[in-house]
Amino acid sequence: MKTHRETERSLCGPALRLPGFPPGEVWLVGAGPGDPGLLTLHAAHALEQADVVVHDALVDEAVLRLARPEAEVIFAGKRGGKPSASQPDITRRLIDLARAGKRVLRLKGGDPFVFGRGAEEARALVAAGVPFRVVPGITAGIGGLAYAGIPATARETNAAIAFVTGHASSGAVPDNVDWTALARSASVLVIYMAVKHLETIVGRLMKGGRSPDEPLAFICSATTARHRVVVSTLGAAVADRDAQGVEAPAIVVVGEVVRLREHLGAWWDPAGLMASGEMDAAAE
Repeated sequence: MKTHRETERSLCGPALRLPGFPPGEVWLVGAGPGDPGLLTLHAAHALEQADVVVHDALVDEAVLRLARPEAEVIFAGKRGGKPSASQPDITRRLIDLARAGKRVLRLKGGDPFVFGRGAEEARALVAAGVPFRVVPGITAGIGGLAYAGIPATARETNAAIAFVTGHASSGAVPDNVDWTALARSASVLVIYMAVKHLETIVGRLMKGGRSPDEPLAFICSATTARHRVVVSTLGAAVADRDAQGVEAPAIVVVGEVVRLREHLGAWWDPAGLMASGEMDAAAE
């Protein structure tokens, strides 16, 4: 029997039982890397139910259009070097909105617990006694690679992969990462927020033993209509970043898996989808 906390809906098969979204609750939801088709069912359900959507800068407009028309949509993004709300202010707002009886959707690009400050917000909600739910999302380091035709793992290239951020909360390269050990330990590196400090990061990886000829790729605005992939090498990455005008948001992937793009890269072409109207339909 369906309870007041559950909603049933049919999606190409038997009815699904999705959790209710009670007033006064906060959902920390991953919006995926951009393509709204990569939302989980829980995320789409939350967008249909929320009274307030508090979103970060990396949530694509096509995703936000899925919120119900009556919902209040609040931008709470953080962009380097630009005015933005502080994390304590964002957290307080989530708590205040929940205490006012709102269904509060905190929508984050990718996954809320992968370099997304979701853990900080969850701890604050626990301390405030505000009930919450976490909805994982597809992180750009997985979804972006797939759409670029670069497998995260392949039997012939790697048995390990490491995810690392190139941008600490201080704005500098993280000083709590042993870049030399990282360079030697993981065959494939997926580096978030690396564009600004690329020269330092590349230098540390090569100092740790990575070859300057090792393939590297920038995946910009992954899975969106602005999706672009620039293939380079570790040694030429800084020059190619500047020559190709690579800007954030971008994921950097280093390793032999990048070479597999030569065989797989054409499977998803945002320019072709725009021409066919598929990407336009997603944005309507």
